[in-house]
Amino acid sequence: MNLLRSALQMLRRDLRAGELGLLGVALLLAVASLASVGFLTDRVGQALEQNATRLLGGDLLISADHELPASLIDELRKRGLAHTRSVTFNSMATSDEAAQMVAVKAVEQGFPLRGEVQLSDFSGAAPRQADRAPAAGEAWVDDALLPALQLKPGQSVQLGYLHLRMTRQVVFESDRGVGFSSFAPRLLMNIADLPASGLLVEGSRARYRLAVAGEREAIKSYEAWATPRLERGERIESLDNARPEIRSNLDRAGRFLRIAAMLAVVLAAVAIGLSARRYLARHLDSCAVMRCFGASRWQLLGMHLGEFLIFGLVVAALGCALAWGVQAALAGLVATLIKSDLPPPGWQPVLQGLAVGVLLTLGFVAPQLLRLARVPPIRVIRREMGELTAGSFLVWMAGALSLAGLMLWIAGEWTLGFAVVGGFAAAPALFALIAWAALGLAGRARSVAPGGQGWGLRYGLAALSRRRASSVIQVVALALGLTAILLLTLISRDLLAGWQAKQPADAPNRFVIGIQPEQRAPIAEFLAGHGIHEALQPMIRGRLVAINQREVRPEDYTEERARNLAEREFNLSYGSTLQQGNRVIAGRWHGDARVPEFSMEQGIGERLGVKLGDEVTFEVGGQRVRGKVSSVRKLDWDSMRVNFFFTGAPGLLDAMPASFITSFHLPPGQASLVRDMAAQWPNITVIDIGMLLEQVATMTDRLSQLVRFVFGFSLLAGLVVLLAAQRNTHDERGYEISVLRALGARSHQVRSALLAEFAVLGVLASLLAVLAATGIGYLLARVVLDLDFQPSLPALLLAGAGASLAIVLFGWLGVRGLTGRTVVEGLRETV
Repeated sequence: MNLLRSALQMLRRDLRAGELGLLGVALLLAVASLASVGFLTDRVGQALEQNATRLLGGDLLISADHELPASLIDELRKRGLAHTRSVTFNSMATSDEAAQMVAVKAVEQGFPLRGEVQLSDFSGAAPRQADRAPAAGEAWVDDALLPALQLKPGQSVQLGYLHLRMTRQVVFESDRGVGFSSFAPRLLMNIADLPASGLLVEGSRARYRLAVAGEREAIKSYEAWATPRLERGERIESLDNARPEIRSNLDRAGRFLRIAAMLAVVLAAVAIGLSARRYLARHLDSCAVMRCFGASRWQLLGMHLGEFLIFGLVVAALGCALAWGVQAALAGLVATLIKSDLPPPGWQPVLQGLAVGVLLTLGFVAPQLLRLARVPPIRVIRREMGELTAGSFLVWMAGALSLAGLMLWIAGEWTLGFAVVGGFAAAPALFALIAWAALGLAGRARSVAPGGQGWGLRYGLAALSRRRASSVIQVVALALGLTAILLLTLISRDLLAGWQAKQPADAPNRFVIGIQPEQRAPIAEFLAGHGIHEALQPMIRGRLVAINQREVRPEDYTEERARNLAEREFNLSYGSTLQQGNRVIAGRWHGDARVPEFSMEQGIGERLGVKLGDEVTFEVGGQRVRGKVSSVRKLDWDSMRVNFFFTGAPGLLDAMPASFITSFHLPPGQASLVRDMAAQWPNITVIDIGMLLEQVATMTDRLSQLVRFVFGFSLLAGLVVLLAAQRNTHDERGYEISVLRALGARSHQVRSALLAEFAVLGVLASLLAVLAATGIGYLLARVVLDLDFQPSLPALLLAGAGASLAIVLFGWLGVRGLTGRTVVEGLRETV
């Protein structure tokens, strides 16, 4: 009880004296950043789990890129399970005035089994839930389709060779995704009308789905029966794999958010360590006095540990409260992305925030408190410090390992966790080595510094060299804080500029798919007549079934994307001309040679384990085609031109059933060209990539707002590190200033010496930060984002110069008050 009372008294005294200000702010930012991310991800996870069946449209969903076998449906009838089929694809809807790509869903009676579809009669009346599927000849459409086609409610829209009357407006559809197809206006039709539309032809990219509903045990039994009977391209979908557009976008945002949280936590740990070091220096005397009056080491340790434990818990609780408010403000952005109300967050993020607060406080303060408890009573006379024992090193190691474990926990995945832990372990070590060497050279350089007016420079260099260890700590802390700030500002801007630079002004913004062989020549002639001279590439659908005559099985791959590639159909092509945006990086291009060879895209080979010289076997329309990989190509996917994973030599795939595809740039104001094409060839689909990319950018912008807000915590944490680094040697400099003044140094000499110190620290820290931020940006661009990183060197150099001046300015503002004190005042406060 006495220890607790003493700990509270010390906490109250230190708070009034401002001893714990920066430490508290750093801890608050770390907990708020981590807990807000935890609250958001917890609410999203709960929403997705609670709405799983609504998002899927059933209790179980089987999908395929071809019609599902009747045996699956027959078994459902035997078991008495409710079921309904649907087919989804993109196509062109036309009127006499306009054409518009639509996301078509053809359904049958019973749709939807789970969830709901809300309809309106276009009058603005309150929507009502649909109690049936669209009737034959009827279409339910999004409200956006009518003005796009310049039609009115009740009029007919042409879809392929069909004319469907628009009778209802789709207001809400629970199982609609947020992928590319969802950006186009929805058109719901009856599945019985599909054959007459003529839309599902060779090369059509349709998805066939079978939704099932029933009792939980009956569903599990049917799933166990169906799983071993599924053929290639057929799969049972769950929330994790059925809605990848939701998962992938939220997962990507989640990674950025976790990186922001990790950055804030690491920077907070640095600021806490610096603040604890200053706390040690300022409390050595008081602890020595208490030792003189009989206080034991354990009593001192208990009081200080109690003080910081209480402080850490209180600040962590405040951080959790701040995070609660942050996530409440940001929840609306996330709710619009998953199209669902978010349930209240659980308490796990609160427990995590409290644990992080205690871990950071004790892990990075306890080593200094151990030294504080070991201060000898003789310090009252001889100014000795407590020895740095093996126990202190062990606590430091425990704190570092705890932080590493915390990073892995926050990351949620080994790759990201180890990348961040490794980066933050390597950067301080590298900074420290460079700073140690540079400050050693600075100490030697004082001998060649100019005399007279150069006294301040010589003394500043000598002071940095004399207390090289503390100066190195200061440089490392400043460099880490500046690196974080540069990454969050200039480098992120340069990465975005690099992505935008890869989009040429005349890049294709229209794709045409579903062109039949007999339509190839007239469509090419039509485009040429409008000044568009783009080749129409053959496209064949085929599955990779063997590599070097070894069967390809999805279960042989551990990566999810590789498994999906192993079970899906590829778009193959053939030809003798190397397409624009393709570059052979290994082997030789087959050219006009009629040989059984394929040219392979580099990435697909790395993902599936196919190498130059391997033999690959594809199954196309029930036939098998073999060929050797004779070349590996690097593709410029950002060119927006037609590209293929595998391109065969002439004669290898020519006889296979194929459709044709092309892309071209359509200047503004020529929309009538698309309308004329759709009217003349109703089966083709013209995809407006420009519109899709713009809509994707809208979604990305919402997520980036979320990420940017949480990154603000990291940015503030970086500034706190800068302040903590500046204050780290505040008292030591105050003592030196008093001694210099006592020995007769004039004010301008003291001022020039301090400015020289701050200038060297600022230039060194800024240089390290610019180099580190550029290197990290390069790795992010080339390894993670696959971009050609072109940083703005003038902006980085200007930022580095500005950071150096800011360090000098804030450093001087921090010690300016010390130069105005009398010698007696200065010595009394620091001795």
